[in-house]
Amino acid sequence: MTEVCKEEFGTAVGPVEKWILRSCSVSVEIISLGCVIKSIKTADRCGQNADIVLGYDDLEGYLSNPRYFGAVVGRVANRIAKGRFVIDDKEYKLAINNGPNALHGGLKGFDKAVWTTEAVDNGVKLRHSSPDGDEGYPGNLNACVTYTLEKNTLSVLYQAQTDHTTPINLTNHSYFNLAGQGTPDIYDHEVTISAESYLPVDDTMIPTGEVKSVEKTLFDLRKPVLLGSRLKELPGPGFDHNFCLSSPGQPPLERKCARVVHPGTGRVLEVSTTQPGVQFYTSNFLDGTLKGKGGAAYSKHSAFCLETQNWPDAVNQPNFPDALLRPGETYTHTTRFTFSVV
Repeated sequence: MTEVCKEEFGTAVGPVEKWILRSCSVSVEIISLGCVIKSIKTADRCGQNADIVLGYDDLEGYLSNPRYFGAVVGRVANRIAKGRFVIDDKEYKLAINNGPNALHGGLKGFDKAVWTTEAVDNGVKLRHSSPDGDEGYPGNLNACVTYTLEKNTLSVLYQAQTDHTTPINLTNHSYFNLAGQGTPDIYDHEVTISAESYLPVDDTMIPTGEVKSVEKTLFDLRKPVLLGSRLKELPGPGFDHNFCLSSPGQPPLERKCARVVHPGTGRVLEVSTTQPGVQFYTSNFLDGTLKGKGGAAYSKHSAFCLETQNWPDAVNQPNFPDALLRPGETYTHTTRFTFSVV
């Protein structure tokens, strides 16, 4: 059984709780502000525990949290081109907060909300109600995220309902460094992503609409790739791309999508999901100015994200998987993070 307990973490709009999930091999902390995964502690091959996600020691850091460390982002994660979309011939306009585009739900997205919580078997369920017009999105939306820890696997179940058709794309934005948070870079990590294709992007990071095969490209991560050498070859600042796990119209079957190994410590992270895509991001926009846990300066390429989600800008791209939730439907998907050693 997993030990589940909670304690007070501080006060924002209201009290912020910290929930601790502890199994025989993994310890996870979750705070009700932003539905944030605050820490994940796992052992290396020598039995030494370390926290492997970036974040802050206290609530103050999470009140601003400009890089979304550990947060659930929504109503729509990732980018929406020009902050606009059309549903039933009506145009909706969002805040522009990432170049010319909308990013991660807006100026005050789900990462800024204090979610309500309740204990469940082996975990915690968090809920948030987003009113009609919130950040420009239509419909009253009720969202629910459940974290459960069983042995060495952290499962995340996302669910939502709406009373008016709305786009939705929820994900968790944890930044991982399997050598331990605060380690300067991830160049010695080996990454595998089980994707046959990826989405090329324009210079504002919006998908061009092309679904491109990874074959004979630097995006072919189907076999283990050492990140440091691949990032040197890759044009631009690093990976910030959607890898396609299924095609539009395919049923949402759970599949293993990624495996990351840190040879130095032996730590392994494996990710599975029912989502059609995973955004692989190598913390290109960290620059050392943010001070995290223990005073660590988080620099470029000091962590990686595997954000399981729908394809970016799907609400504006008719050939991408459907991004709309309609009244009477339930939005649901599951992602699992499994930790082990080699």
